[in-house]
Amino acid sequence: MAKKSDYLNKKSLVKHIDITKVRDLDKLVAMMGDTSFQARNLSRAADIYDMALRDKNCSVVLCLAGSLVSAGLKKVIVDLVNNNMVDAIVSTGAIVVDQDFFEGLGFSHYKGTQFVNDAELRELAIDRIYDHYINEDELRVCDDTMTAIFDSLEPRPYASREIIQEMGRYLVKHGKKHDGFVEACYNKNVPIFVPAFSDCSAGFGVVLHQHKRIAQGKPMASIDSGRDFLDLTYLKMHATKETAIVMIGGGVPKNFTQDTVVAAEVLGMEDIPMHKYAIQLTVADERDGALSGSTLKEASSWGKVDLTYEQMVYGEATVTFPLLAGAVYARGAHKKRKGLELSKYFKGPDFVMKKAKAKKAGKKQAVAVS
Repeated sequence: MAKKSDYLNKKSLVKHIDITKVRDLDKLVAMMGDTSFQARNLSRAADIYDMALRDKNCSVVLCLAGSLVSAGLKKVIVDLVNNNMVDAIVSTGAIVVDQDFFEGLGFSHYKGTQFVNDAELRELAIDRIYDHYINEDELRVCDDTMTAIFDSLEPRPYASREIIQEMGRYLVKHGKKHDGFVEACYNKNVPIFVPAFSDCSAGFGVVLHQHKRIAQGKPMASIDSGRDFLDLTYLKMHATKETAIVMIGGGVPKNFTQDTVVAAEVLGMEDIPMHKYAIQLTVADERDGALSGSTLKEASSWGKVDLTYEQMVYGEATVTFPLLAGAVYARGAHKKRKGLELSKYFKGPDFVMKKAKAKKAGKKQAVAVS
């Protein structure tokens, strides 16, 4: 029988794409604008993203779904964060916890193949993500670390952004690698929201934490997904006049972010603008009626996305995302753009609405919303 090292070794590490080292990518994507099909769509998506970054009253929300970090796109996300090209992230739990935080703990993902004996992988405690692998034993370490983080928290409900901020703090102090976006977002005050936070290693962590606390008769920490929705809606209402959403994949992050427009209306802000800029990179098909493949034009019928600057791009994200991000990075709009540091709108569980400077005092007033 094969050994674990036959599958997991340093020669087969997944390496992350560095868009900052690719010259003239913007010229390639610009030329694609004079072609057809998805090449032209991708070029227009780059134009829209660049436009959003140059809009001085616009915040950019990056939505992430799929196995992006494990497939080699971690540094693409980190470069967007570090260069003020993203102001908030809404993601699936696996990308944040099982992939990025996991690598921050010192672990890696490994190139493999889909043509493999999966029963043998199971015997070796190796998990397969299509054509690459992850060490299940190391994932259990990630689960245990999440339990330790939950154990360290004051017992109360938490928005996912609060817990992920603690994860970033943990990586700064105890991480073995310091090249992930959870840590970068912590350092840059970029909030990360995971609406389905239990659907990953964080879920195993909170399950064990709560199981122990119930057995001990003690209060526990819990995940408040409703507060996630409220907090992101508050940002839509109060942070900037306009918003841009850059969606890699679909699923919960896509709909959760789009729905903040409707939620703001429910909260009484009837003049809330729809998301002004919207891009989605996807392979999903609209014809099954599922959310991931629903078009941005369809979202406009729900009052979520403006039709002027929207673009669907049909293609697999490990190809389309680096091209989009690299082209927009090369155009340089980020060089004059300041990070909005949206995490500063929060103080613990509270959202702090910053008001205009008082004319006499010259100081900012703030109202906390619990």
